[in-house]
Amino acid sequence: MKKEVKLDANGHRKFGLRDSVAYAAGDLGCNMSFALKGTIMPLFWTQVMGLSAWYSLLIVILQFWDAINDPLIGSIVDADKRKYKRNKFLQYIWAGSIGLIIGGACCFLPFPGAPEWAKIIIFMAGYVIWDAFYTVANVPYGSLLSLISKEPADRASLSAWRSIGSMIGNMVPMIILPFLVYNKDGSLNGPMVFVAALVMGVLGFLCFQFMIKNTEVRVDTDVKTTEDQPKFNVFKAMKNFVKNRPAVGATLAAMGMFIGMQGANTAVAVTFQIYFDSPQISGLISMFSMIPIVVFTPLARKMVTKYGKKELSLVGSVCYIVGAAVLLLAPLGIIPVTETSTGLDLIVYVVAQLIMALGLGIYSTVSWAMMGDAIDYNEWKTGTREEGVVYSLHSFFRKLAQGVGPAVALTIMQGMGYVNNAKPDASGNFTEIDVNLFSWDFALEVRSLVAILFLVAGVMLFIGLGIVYNLDKKTLAQMNKELEERRAIAETAEATVEG
Repeated sequence: MKKEVKLDANGHRKFGLRDSVAYAAGDLGCNMSFALKGTIMPLFWTQVMGLSAWYSLLIVILQFWDAINDPLIGSIVDADKRKYKRNKFLQYIWAGSIGLIIGGACCFLPFPGAPEWAKIIIFMAGYVIWDAFYTVANVPYGSLLSLISKEPADRASLSAWRSIGSMIGNMVPMIILPFLVYNKDGSLNGPMVFVAALVMGVLGFLCFQFMIKNTEVRVDTDVKTTEDQPKFNVFKAMKNFVKNRPAVGATLAAMGMFIGMQGANTAVAVTFQIYFDSPQISGLISMFSMIPIVVFTPLARKMVTKYGKKELSLVGSVCYIVGAAVLLLAPLGIIPVTETSTGLDLIVYVVAQLIMALGLGIYSTVSWAMMGDAIDYNEWKTGTREEGVVYSLHSFFRKLAQGVGPAVALTIMQGMGYVNNAKPDASGNFTEIDVNLFSWDFALEVRSLVAILFLVAGVMLFIGLGIVYNLDKKTLAQMNKELEERRAIAETAEATVEG
């Protein structure tokens, strides 16, 4: 006997766990591709393809294109008023998910014997193809959260489950791939990376198909057109974004997180090599940071209902600042360390990471729901829904920060004496840097840089969420009430005209 589907007052399937799991599958699909690019691509193009001299410059150029690509795609999505069998956003996601299978593999074409100019072309063309399809899938996916439900608790659940999807998508390359793509001598196997990219593209496609099949759009976004209605204007939409305080606040917080954290993570790898002298355990400690997200996710819905998203995320930013401050204990001399005695600081480092992870876990479970509210805020203040542009401009600044963070950290480290002295061996592969060339003073300076960059991330989180973002629980309730009243009036007027 077929199970009866419960419907809400508008005839839609009632929101439930199915919606949250489906939305999580979408971010899992995105991260199957994105995490592979972030973890393996630098090693592949420097160690397998030998583009060490060019890689940093090329990735900065491509990262900028990556950033401006998002609002371009977002404006195209918003301007598209055609009717689709499935929802417009789901249609774009479907198309992007197919392209990611090809685009992801194009980033890892293993031709180490090709001329250098050919490698540069392969690298840039592969990245552009991947980025185009990733954006076509990811921008509508992010915008979709505001359409699945208008209820704050439901959006908090979607945001929390998205964090779980992202976490699983990141765990796969971090834990499983090293066992598959490395040779016994520790060198990277280029052909296996290419195969892994294809397999992960297929897995991502399947995740997207599951999401599309199980997604119910409950918020009506059809534009009621009239003869005097102005056409979509991307520049006006961008101007509206700048005036959208919740969107700007959430974006500033995300930029701080990426500039500080991505920069810190660049220095963390070197810290474990030359300060803690245990690079093997860095991945294990990073896994600990996922524990608070898993623990907090089941509580997110109830806590958002009781306290509010802004209020919760602000607590998370304070926790993060406290954890980053604990990391400064050794650099400030409060915890004594020497070249042969960093064991106590390692314990403090783990404790600090757990405190920061708790704060990040609280923030990450509501961060995407806050952007969904920012999209509604744009409609509340301007009378126009611009999901694609609002989300894509948010993504634009996030991606800029993803490139700026590591670049800033690397520049500072080079000023302190860091050099990448990797040299090709007889087979043409490139070996890791010789960590024995660095002094203890340099190691301590890098350890200090890690703490400072994490602290910068926490402070920017606090400013963005606590000072700029202005949708507290009370204001959010008022906004949702007024939007509901407007939509009801518009539907009544349309029914009268049609009658």
